[in-house]
Amino acid sequence: MIEIKEVKTKKQKTQFLNFCLKMYKNNPCFVPPLYSNEKKLFGNHHDYCDQAESVFYLAYKDGKVAGRISGILQNASNEKWNQKRVRFTRFDCIDDQEVANALFAAVENWAKEKGMKELVGPLGYSDMEREGLLVEGFDQLNTFEEQYNFPYYEKLVNNYGFEKEVEWLECRLTAPDSAYIEKMKRVSDKAMERAGCHFGEAKNTKDFLKKYADDFFNIIDQSYAHIYGTVPFTEKMKKSIMKDFGLIIDLRYVTVVLDKNDRPVAFGLCFPGFGKALQKSGGRLTLCTLFKVLHAIKKPESIDLALIGVLPEYHNTGISHAIFYKMVQLLTKGTAKYAETNLMLDYNFNILNQWKNFHPVQHKRRRSYVKHIG
Repeated sequence: MIEIKEVKTKKQKTQFLNFCLKMYKNNPCFVPPLYSNEKKLFGNHHDYCDQAESVFYLAYKDGKVAGRISGILQNASNEKWNQKRVRFTRFDCIDDQEVANALFAAVENWAKEKGMKELVGPLGYSDMEREGLLVEGFDQLNTFEEQYNFPYYEKLVNNYGFEKEVEWLECRLTAPDSAYIEKMKRVSDKAMERAGCHFGEAKNTKDFLKKYADDFFNIIDQSYAHIYGTVPFTEKMKKSIMKDFGLIIDLRYVTVVLDKNDRPVAFGLCFPGFGKALQKSGGRLTLCTLFKVLHAIKKPESIDLALIGVLPEYHNTGISHAIFYKMVQLLTKGTAKYAETNLMLDYNFNILNQWKNFHPVQHKRRRSYVKHIG
């Protein structure tokens, strides 16, 4: 017997949070999100509460938890894109089509009650969250920024009637040949000189956030305005992201480009790959885990290429080459052996072509689905 319950009680919230941790326990490719951040989603003061509504469901089979799912009515996204959509997220399920169908139906019915016409996902509250169903690369370690799932999830989603909407690719990169690195430096120097720009500096992380945080979010909003699923930042989102960044940002992994008036016009942001440090604790920042994270930040085996942003008026100046050159130095002067790209839409040929000299290996693919319900 399958029973769907909306998450209300403290026990149910704990079951919702722990279900995926139990499913993927000891899986070498699964990297958990920060437990404390996930726990906040059940409150009335989480980062997105002023622009989105949420619902959480658990599926029980024969009295045992067999799956979970959350629905998001992202009002800011619907307004921006002129859509009537509910997103599904945090979908985890045993290999049972009946259980999966019951979970999807619960979110679909909730969406219909809200007057929505489409169900899409997996998508989070914004593109700063984990998104996309993994359909290739099940034997690859996930980055901290993205979610892992078992191969059978694709079957469960397809059989409910979802259709592919977009796909993202992920690549593993290594340092280019020395001749190309020298060429990058020449192009970078000329581009910066021609645009009248220079690199920004900061004494420490606190100084960096004080100087550049507001401009950082402005550049992201403008750079990614037309990218699938994006929503504008709110003040709550900014404060929360900066709090998390304060823990994991190392100034070696941040590049800021300033114009002649010291106004930020572009940036590159990388994270040291610290996913392995979180695996045993289930995303809980215990003292032992914190030491592991700090060690990974100081001496990372890999680098996650998180975000690159350039103001529209500087798109054709070549400044992006300066940012890429800075990233290359992380692979040639540090302990990192390789870099992991962020999700790249498979039709975004501009960014895909940027990595052609970095010996790219396309090792993961993710997909977002849509189902018309109105």
